[in-house]
Amino acid sequence: MTLNATLAKVTDRIIERSKDSRRRYLDLIDRQRDEGVHRPTLSCGNLAHGFAASGDDKSTIRSGKAMNIGIVTAYNDMLSAHQPYGRYPEQIKIFARERGATAQVAGGVPAMCDGVTQGQDSMELSLFSRDVIAMGTAVGLSHGMFEGALLLGICDKIVPGLLIGTLRFGHLPTILVPAGPMPSGLANKEKIRVRQLYAEGKVGEKELMDAESASYHGAGTCTFYGTANSNQMMMEMMGLHMPGSSFVNPGNKLRQELTRAAVHRMTEIGWDGEDYRALGHCIDEKAIVNAVVGLLATGGSTNHVIHLPAIARAAGIILDWDDMDELSDVVPLIASVYPNGAGDINYFHAAGGMPYVIRELLGAGLAHDDIRTVYGKSLAEGAQEPMMEGEDLVWKPAAEESRDDTLLKPVSAPFRKDGGLALLEGNMGRATMKVSAVAPERHTIEAPARVFTTQHQVAEAFKAGELDRDVVVILRFQGPAANGMPELHMLTSPLGVIQDRGYNVALVTDGRMSGASGKVPSAIHVSPEAFHGGPLAKVRDGDMVRVCATTGKLEALVDAGEWDARELAAPPPPEWGSGRELFAMLRHHSDPAEKGGSAMLAEAGL
Repeated sequence: MTLNATLAKVTDRIIERSKDSRRRYLDLIDRQRDEGVHRPTLSCGNLAHGFAASGDDKSTIRSGKAMNIGIVTAYNDMLSAHQPYGRYPEQIKIFARERGATAQVAGGVPAMCDGVTQGQDSMELSLFSRDVIAMGTAVGLSHGMFEGALLLGICDKIVPGLLIGTLRFGHLPTILVPAGPMPSGLANKEKIRVRQLYAEGKVGEKELMDAESASYHGAGTCTFYGTANSNQMMMEMMGLHMPGSSFVNPGNKLRQELTRAAVHRMTEIGWDGEDYRALGHCIDEKAIVNAVVGLLATGGSTNHVIHLPAIARAAGIILDWDDMDELSDVVPLIASVYPNGAGDINYFHAAGGMPYVIRELLGAGLAHDDIRTVYGKSLAEGAQEPMMEGEDLVWKPAAEESRDDTLLKPVSAPFRKDGGLALLEGNMGRATMKVSAVAPERHTIEAPARVFTTQHQVAEAFKAGELDRDVVVILRFQGPAANGMPELHMLTSPLGVIQDRGYNVALVTDGRMSGASGKVPSAIHVSPEAFHGGPLAKVRDGDMVRVCATTGKLEALVDAGEWDARELAAPPPPEWGSGRELFAMLRHHSDPAEKGGSAMLAEAGL
């Protein structure tokens, strides 16, 4: 199939824009392989420390003749998605020995659960935890003991952080190993219904807790299509998972065999073999474009409008929101997974899942087939479904037709002809809107502004009945420099209630919404942020504001002369507590959202 012209044009533009930085990056990883820290360069004392506690693997590591795989794990047993990883290191060591290799845990990184911290002060640590994870990953891999890396991580900032850190060791072959979603519990639609009833005071805390517990009920990733599951989708679109492995539930034979397959494959792509596949060569401009395409085609998380530019920068690639917006014009929405649709990620997987999505996009010329995947010669080899035949893991071609067209449709008959994200611009700045879950009649909202500086103020105004009208809620000083850019998911229920009461409502913020942002039109990541003098700081209560995904406009309908003459609102003082003061340095040095909202990358000159 001929490559879509817009896809080709955007890719070529990214390649040209990134020419110098990408060359510097590739030169770096080539030098790291040849001249960097690795086992043959370690002194006897260094090496002895490195294998001192390796038990039965000691002699093999000491000999230096077999691959030693570094495991970076984000395991904790508070985060349901990562709880299954507790036993993975021991399993991986066994699977490595089956191929004459060894494995060690190179390091552990924090894994923050945004579901636990939503609406809490600690959510202000969330985005910058990605930088902490990247630095922790670099610390683990810096020992030079490893010829390959397996990354154990699933959720939100964790996968981007693991990738950013490992890309600075991009000479290492790297495979990401998923653990899978929890089985489906209470339907997400019913959970949201109870949340809205609670917000209105119509049910009590017991009923709310019963609903939440029935939804989040066991080990595995949350089943809605938020940032965690969007992460897994992107890894498949970039060819960094074993084919079709993202959404197999924990605790079954197939899940274990996919982990075994990843370990065995790692032993085949090391730098001493004939099939060397360095992470820095696998993640190139075409792979990054594939990740964007997957995000658009499946209605994925808005958080990746921030994460993808950051991941790309770590590989010397410059991606911006204009690239994403132009791709959104030609990439159709072919998946409808909650909150965009009724079914959750398990139903999506059963309908054909990522193998079907990959096959459809490649068949329409909407993805690059010629990328260097961890498993084969092209992305097309990822369009396969894993399954067990007796005791054997086998892969079979992706379904020719969707098994449930309420969840998956072909490119020829999509849910929407364009992607799930829109770029908005105007006198208030640049912003992102997730449109895949917003009803078409709500793509344009024009209403008076009500200005807030904390999400708790919004919640209080809702409870007082002050928002029962057509309103554009302006929530500012929520960007990376102001307070770490917390997710504002707690606003979903009250704003949804206002909308359900028949009012026109929208949210405009320089903060983030959850990757599971739903039916309320929300212009988020407004850049430049108010803290850095962005025009969001000029908006006043009562200003008429237009938020329009159809025309791509984000405007305060204020006379231009008056607008230019207005003074900027002063930011509130920084808050202390819950460790927020420890992240002051990251806030002070952070990039704008469009560049990834990172302090670490900015200071590194990337």
